[in-house]
Amino acid sequence: MDMGNEQSRAGAIADAVARFDDGRFRAELARRVGYRSESQDGGNREGLDRYLTEVMVPDLEALGFACTLHDNPTGHPGRFLIARRSEGADLPTVLTYGHGDVIRGYDEQWEPGLSPWQLVERAGRWYGRGTADNKGQHLINVEALKAVLATRGRLGCNLVMLLEMGEEAGSPGLAEFARRHAGALRADFLLASDGPRLEATRPTLFMGSRGVMNFDLVLELRDSGHHSGNWGGLLANPGLVLAHALASIVTKNGQIRVMGWRPRAVPAAIRAAVAPLGVGEGPDSPAIDPDWGEPGLSAGEKLFAWPSFEVLAFTCGNPGKPANAVPPKALAHCHLRFVPPLVPEQIVPALRAHLDERGFQAIRIEPKEAMAATRMLPDHPLVRWAAASIEATTGKAPAILPNLGGSLPNDVFAEILGLPTLWVPHSYAGCRQHAPNEHLLPELCREALAIMAGLWWDVGSGEVPLR
Repeated sequence: MDMGNEQSRAGAIADAVARFDDGRFRAELARRVGYRSESQDGGNREGLDRYLTEVMVPDLEALGFACTLHDNPTGHPGRFLIARRSEGADLPTVLTYGHGDVIRGYDEQWEPGLSPWQLVERAGRWYGRGTADNKGQHLINVEALKAVLATRGRLGCNLVMLLEMGEEAGSPGLAEFARRHAGALRADFLLASDGPRLEATRPTLFMGSRGVMNFDLVLELRDSGHHSGNWGGLLANPGLVLAHALASIVTKNGQIRVMGWRPRAVPAAIRAAVAPLGVGEGPDSPAIDPDWGEPGLSAGEKLFAWPSFEVLAFTCGNPGKPANAVPPKALAHCHLRFVPPLVPEQIVPALRAHLDERGFQAIRIEPKEAMAATRMLPDHPLVRWAAASIEATTGKAPAILPNLGGSLPNDVFAEILGLPTLWVPHSYAGCRQHAPNEHLLPELCREALAIMAGLWWDVGSGEVPLR
């Protein structure tokens, strides 16, 4: 691959790394972490908007982007930002994406001396909500853009940035927004960052994500509880009935039993791509349970090429103050991570049929938000181009995943906008995203700034293999 003017490319990378070394990157990340931009529970319009109007718009306008803010079509308070920098109709156009909203702070659950709304360095880690998901990641990409512009004076491409403020609430309105604004979001491919690397020290590329659907299973047998001394043994306990229903969905070792959810097999090309990948080998990773999940699959196949069912919470009666009474209702918050060819519209009917066949007709299924499953094969020309760029910058061959084990709204870009999708994550699996003590690894940030400066430089070199 011709990387263009190697000296200038090296200069752009050096400029990006200098932004880390002299403290500019850390200071800007600290400023962004300070914005309380939680998007769940109906959202926080003021906090979400302030991140857009006080952080993103001024930063991007200073780089020559034209910025427009748009209301969410669902009424969610998280608005959308489209920022566009145009350099020529004959140049490639790249779409990039990020989200400025964060998961709940859970302030009281952080370790003493840490806060979700303040960047704190401890034991070689930068703590704060959004450091890993996703403020730190899209900040890396923007700072790398600044380094390319400072070195070359132009990008050599057109760039469109889409920033949303509701991803942590399930990206409400994103699909409809993309349909309405498909013209403004038109591009040749997506290059964005979210999620974790396969290993903290190994650059990673992934091209899609497992899908996810959240749903509640609800069993409501009566209006109130009844004394177990008077009625125990006569009234069905909804918690026990629901527990048996859950046990029918997976075996005691976690193998999925709902036939409509199970793929026929792992495709040969996907198996070849993910089977050899090391999973969960980092120092902060929990010990993998080797007998959990689908028998006969490697850890990589289980995580990237097979569905998984989880019970996220289970309530019955009053857990905080239990009474000696048969409870009236039980509820399980669940979700399914899934892979192609399963689509969200098939999930509830398959589960309904499974439960009904086993006598659980009284259990209601209440579906919540869903994201479709997407993937792209590693032999795609864009993947080979991006991998060569990353290796030229770092000297490391990146791990290449057809799809992430987690879920992202990649279906919006791959299916609605019809784009090839490249994701370069800047976090790692032990970062505690969505939990207390979320953090980012400084040394990973430094390498990521170099990687993205190299990628942005190479996009403008005229060597990108477009469709």
